[in-house]
Amino acid sequence: MGKDYGVDGLSSDVRLLGAGDPVPVVAVGRSHVSPFLLVSDHGGRRVPRALGDLGVPVPEWDRHIAWDIGMAGVGRDLAAQLDTILIEQVYSRLVIDCNRAPGHPTSIPPVSDGTPVPANQGMSAAARRAREDEILAPYHARIRAEIDARMAAGTPTAVIALHSFTPRMGGFDRPWHVGVLYNRDPRLGQILAALMLEDGVPSVGENEPYSLSDTSDYTIPQHAEARGLPYVELEIRQDLVGTPGGEAEWAGRLARLLPQALARYHAA
Repeated sequence: MGKDYGVDGLSSDVRLLGAGDPVPVVAVGRSHVSPFLLVSDHGGRRVPRALGDLGVPVPEWDRHIAWDIGMAGVGRDLAAQLDTILIEQVYSRLVIDCNRAPGHPTSIPPVSDGTPVPANQGMSAAARRAREDEILAPYHARIRAEIDARMAAGTPTAVIALHSFTPRMGGFDRPWHVGVLYNRDPRLGQILAALMLEDGVPSVGENEPYSLSDTSDYTIPQHAEARGLPYVELEIRQDLVGTPGGEAEWAGRLARLLPQALARYHAA
């Protein structure tokens, strides 16, 4: 008798990630040189081989539902320019959203912006735990270890979370070029937003098109706010970073403005 894979795409006696699957988190660049720690929760769009394509049609994998378009390029370019480290999640947010707490209703979405994700529907508790244990947990463990090492060494740290957003959603054209998100501590975000306007960015939204909160987000509350570190979560509109030229433009802008913003933050 064959194994029962069901809608999870997993048998009950195997792990989620196999020998042919990439590790869930990669670190690019150098630690302890720059005060900036870059994190990219939705940088990649890989899927474990055991899950196939999750039942999602091929064209959908190029949409924002699968990953944060442009952030892999922006993040790596920015890490090089700031001489710092980027910690990046390589699996698709359709497999598990690494900016959501375990068990959050949108952590493993059954539907994403109108697109059904069949493999995420009717999942067993064991299948959910496999994604949490093998993808979500190692990513956040790597961020935690980086911050632990920096704090032990006395290295100043500001956490910069890199995201992008779709220009249109729910029938609404989003006018912002970039969103600057913050929660309990708005200081670095507000300084950076002002600098972006001074730099000529036409439209900068504060807590737009999303707001950052303890329930909607996981990375910043867990790793920055819980430790009292300065931070900002950025959302860049995807049509502005959908090409190598756009990625380079925004990486260059952030490489100029982030050090200025952090200097003003510490001087205030």
